Amino acid sequence: MILSISGVVLFGLIVFLFFRKDGLKPSHGLVCALFGFYLAGSAIAPSIKAGSASLASLLGGIKI
Repeated sequence: MILSISGVVLFGLIVFLFFRKDGLKPSHGLVCALFGFYLAGSAIAPSIKAGSASLASLLGGIKI
């Protein structure tokens, strides 16, 4: 678990720096994919899933 959390922090910092510096390149996309992989295995994953489900429900309920 400690390795997973440190991986999330590390890849999150790298993704943030990539977006701040310049456009997202293919190598940066790979880092983003690894960030998602480690984030999915962390303890915060259920909260993110619940939040995204709530957001999808909210957006699905909007009638135009």
